[in-house]
Amino acid sequence: MIRRLRLWLRDRKLASAIVLVALAAGVAQMLLWWMGPATKPNDFVGPPRSGYVLYNSRMWSYNPEGQLAFRMQAPHLDRRDEDETLYINSPVFDISAKEPGTPDWHGHSLYGWVDKSGTLIKLQGPVHMQRPAFTDAKGAPQAEVTIDTSEVTAWPKDNRMETAEAAHAVQGARTLDGIGMRANLNDNHLELLDASQGTFPPRPRQSHPRKS
Repeated sequence: MIRRLRLWLRDRKLASAIVLVALAAGVAQMLLWWMGPATKPNDFVGPPRSGYVLYNSRMWSYNPEGQLAFRMQAPHLDRRDEDETLYINSPVFDISAKEPGTPDWHGHSLYGWVDKSGTLIKLQGPVHMQRPAFTDAKGAPQAEVTIDTSEVTAWPKDNRMETAEAAHAVQGARTLDGIGMRANLNDNHLELLDASQGTFPPRPRQSHPRKS
């Protein structure tokens, strides 16, 4: 029997070699599984989870004096559990004026982000702001003001904001353009940081009655 097996293997050397190699590979793989290190756990945990989601949300922020400083509404808001920040889609907001008789600023942006304390807001994507025309306390008419920019960082309780992006401001017939902007809405101070240019048409002269 053994002699016949030897003769069979001798006549079929190639097939015998293939069988032996396959058996050796199988044994080696079993030893690797048995003696190798354990498989590492998957560290990927996926995107941050929302603590809650609000639809058609509204939020208010007040200054240290207890006065309303900022209002915002949005069709979709996510609160993240990790740092308690808010991620907002398509926010529409109002910034309260400090001076009596001065209208509030209205605006909208593509996205918004609010920190845990509610003192820092980032308006992402294109940002448009508008203050309607009014008559100030001295009886002087003030034209409508619009500001178009993007990627704004705002401190609503201080009525301050800034951006490093291009900004375009219009008040009546006057225009301002520049790169980078700082604005203090308490005193209507607007500063363009670089490449600023503007159009300031002359004021119309007041007519005086002729002396006879």
